[in-house]
Amino acid sequence: MGILSGNPTNEPMHYGEVFGTWSFLLTAKGLVAGYQTQLNHAGDDDLKKLLEEAIQGGYQEIKQIETLLKENGIGLPPTPPERPKACLEDIPTGARFQDPEIAASLSKDIAAGLVSCSQIIGQSIREDIAMMFGQFHVQKATLGAKVLRLNKEKGWLIPPPLHPKQAENC
Repeated sequence: MGILSGNPTNEPMHYGEVFGTWSFLLTAKGLVAGYQTQLNHAGDDDLKKLLEEAIQGGYQEIKQIETLLKENGIGLPPTPPERPKACLEDIPTGARFQDPEIAASLSKDIAAGLVSCSQIIGQSIREDIAMMFGQFHVQKATLGAKVLRLNKEKGWLIPPPLHPKQAENC
């Protein structure tokens, strides 16, 4: 048996794992609060469902990471307060986030989350941490595909300039 080859939950976390998981947790908590606010601004029912799915996924991630950090004696980052529910009509039109803006922000957050999960997986020496973030990665990729589909169906996707096909034999 080599070093760190026993039960991974009995192994210490290294500094990279601590920093990565703690930072991910801080961000997840902020994103949940942000999505709760965006949910108040969203008018499209399909977008609301995806925001609710993102919030529930965030809560699951938070719970798992908090458990990991607590078991390893690591202090937790602060948690923002729950956002109250608001009526869309009570938000002035000029002050509202528009549905395409919310969807674009959600897409951006998912893409950044995929990169974060991959980075933590790559630096982990504890298999349980790598597996946890592998699970988060799959869940984010699945949600990202749903958001992409919604953006296309609603006409909210703004593609970059498309590259025309080159003639094969000129």
